[in-house]
Amino acid sequence: MTVGIHWFRRDLRLRDNTALARAAAAAERLVPLFILDDAILGRRDTGASRVRFLLGCVEALAAALAERGSRLVILRGDPVDVLVQVARNTGATTVHWNKDYEPFARSRDTRVSEALSAAGIRSFAWKDQVLFEESEILTGQRRPYTVFTPYSRAWRAQKTTAPGGVPPLPPLPDGLDLPVVPLPDATTLGFASAATLPTPGEDAAHARLAQFATNALADYAEERDIPGHAGTSGLSPYLRFGAISIRTVHAAAAGRSLGARTFTTELAWRDFYQQILFHHPNVERQAFKPAMRALAWENDRGLFAAWQRGETGYPIVDAAMRQLRATGWMHNRCRMIVASFLTKDLLIDWRWGERHFMRELVDGDLAANNGGWQWAASTGTDAQPWFRIFNPVSQGEKFDPAGDYVRRWVPELADVGNRWIHHPWDLPPAEATTARLALGRTYPERVVLHAERRPRALAMYGATRSST
Repeated sequence: MTVGIHWFRRDLRLRDNTALARAAAAAERLVPLFILDDAILGRRDTGASRVRFLLGCVEALAAALAERGSRLVILRGDPVDVLVQVARNTGATTVHWNKDYEPFARSRDTRVSEALSAAGIRSFAWKDQVLFEESEILTGQRRPYTVFTPYSRAWRAQKTTAPGGVPPLPPLPDGLDLPVVPLPDATTLGFASAATLPTPGEDAAHARLAQFATNALADYAEERDIPGHAGTSGLSPYLRFGAISIRTVHAAAAGRSLGARTFTTELAWRDFYQQILFHHPNVERQAFKPAMRALAWENDRGLFAAWQRGETGYPIVDAAMRQLRATGWMHNRCRMIVASFLTKDLLIDWRWGERHFMRELVDGDLAANNGGWQWAASTGTDAQPWFRIFNPVSQGEKFDPAGDYVRRWVPELADVGNRWIHHPWDLPPAEATTARLALGRTYPERVVLHAERRPRALAMYGATRSST
């Protein structure tokens, strides 16, 4: 009787799960396995919100398997040791998993494959996390793209695979006897967090997709940049942990409307950054553009701390940073604004911001987070031009014109009128009294002046050009 193992990682679902379907089809008995990996739990960029959401997704997955007469085996340790031991204890001859493209994961999976092979156990890694992986979309010279627009055209020209359902699950091996680890809570693991997170799990992911497709997809192109409106999908945490498949999301958004095309372009960016990370793993620690590695960042720790706390004196920046702390999530437009502010107003290394985001974000994904930060800092592939510097006041006025977003997250400004909400320092004294605003006491003074910092940023970036 053939026994197989499916190793759940960033695919915490039953529906449309490539490796799970392959494992189920190839074995008469199946061990669904999740491993709490201390190497991941111990990383400096592993954040409490993400661990909490992960554990919630694992709990939901365990319940879904139990409903189908199976059981999720949860163990803790080094996957190399755990997988070999489980295979030996159960008589499994195959192990299936879905690919992960991050450098750490690729190194780990190589070690796992080698250890399993040495033990006489075959391993199979399947494409599942992306629509198109690193070598499926190449230039005419068979090289990876580094510019998004031609990549996206090639991406759209590819044929996608339709999502599948829940595969028939083979029963557990007879007499399964493994020392199952009870699923701990995040606090027990040392990840206390008070953030208000979305409901975890596969069912919640599908409900969120249905709500988005019905209520917001049609207007996505117009509404996606307005942080005070519910115009985005909210699916990024679920995609991060595979509580829903990228194929399911893409199929639900397929269409010729402007909203659908705009949304699927965001999915193309997701694949693009994954293949950039795969082919250029050095971006994890340095600028993609060699010239930008010489930027002379000022790295003022006091300014960085004010940015982290949401106390810069710029309302749209502070609102975004406080949303991140309270929810483990930030609106994408605001991610661009705060990243530009950190790098081009505060003149702080983009890697400081990238690490802070990874510790705070429930949807923190190395490829997307790194790509976004390097785009904003003008250090990455196909990034915004270095001389383009967001004005935090005009960005707030354009994308939060009524101040709804600012008032929600910066209650000190709740009574400031729309005219002044994004530059409260210009509020006339009588109106400031009425609004109960006292700069420096009820709300911070600006930590820097944008008009003064912009030329300093241009000089800093310009110096890299003159040195090449």
